[in-house]
Amino acid sequence: MVPEGFFRVAAVDCGTNSIRLLVADVNPATGELLELDRRMTIVRLGQDVDRTGRLAPEALERTFAACREYAGVIRELGAARVRFVATSASRDAENRDDFVRGVLDILGVEPEVISGDQEAEFSFTGATKELKGREDLTRPYLVVDIGGGSTEFVVGDDRVRAARSVDVGCVRMTERHLVRDGKVSDPPTEEQVAAMRADIEAALDLAEETVPLREAHTLVGLAGSVTTVSAIAQELPEYDSERIHHSRVSRDRVREITEWLLRSTHAERAAIPSMHPGRVDVIGAGALVLLAIMERIGAEEVVVSEHDILDGIAFSAAEAAASGKEAAGLR
Repeated sequence: MVPEGFFRVAAVDCGTNSIRLLVADVNPATGELLELDRRMTIVRLGQDVDRTGRLAPEALERTFAACREYAGVIRELGAARVRFVATSASRDAENRDDFVRGVLDILGVEPEVISGDQEAEFSFTGATKELKGREDLTRPYLVVDIGGGSTEFVVGDDRVRAARSVDVGCVRMTERHLVRDGKVSDPPTEEQVAAMRADIEAALDLAEETVPLREAHTLVGLAGSVTTVSAIAQELPEYDSERIHHSRVSRDRVREITEWLLRSTHAERAAIPSMHPGRVDVIGAGALVLLAIMERIGAEEVVVSEHDILDGIAFSAAEAAASGKEAAGLR
């Protein structure tokens, strides 16, 4: 039974590296979200997109396989509305129509290939709705969502004041700087790391043109690179969302972890108990993006959130349901 005032919705976030599902009962009036199912699959949709400009056939098939699994979950739980948001990789690809048709066939809803600004709004809503009233976290917040192909920067308090998306993410940086002869360097050279760092710094310069990064008092970090750094910092025996959510990691600890990741081998990173296999080759780049941000703005720590763009999408779906808009998705 769906509680009174709540709407059962399904949110799908398809990024460059992973696709994620959240099915939840959401009360848009109170901001409550009761999670029923949350899952993630590494599909690497953005495989070689930076180089070819196209979505690879095998990447599309991995993504469609995950969509078929998610369709079964959505049907079983009886979500009345599905909202599917696609981000960086599918925004850039020449053959994104193939992607759109495949998702529509499987889930009955067309993926919305959103802009970086829309992505930022969803991320901010998902990350900060539950922080209201926290006296230990001073506003404004800087919410940073480090994805596979892009990173979103959002400054705001009760609402978004400024946002910018830039094309640096863990997959894009890895493929651009750390791949030689079709393989990720193991470990990367100092020159490769320096080139990647310069690329990240240039992207931060772009972000600062429109977003006052240094005015923020609390840095909130989202997505797999940040949550994995937290898991490593806590030396968790396995990935544990409850212990990661709202954990805090100091800048010194982030630097220590990043430096180790960038000088480690594939086997050493794969041996970390909390490491998802799909992140082994890209985590060094993602951690470096986080470290560069913290050093740029002088943040002493990052507050890690497991609630992000996916939760923001769920809130938007529930608000549409509450306003009486026609339901979309699986029947």
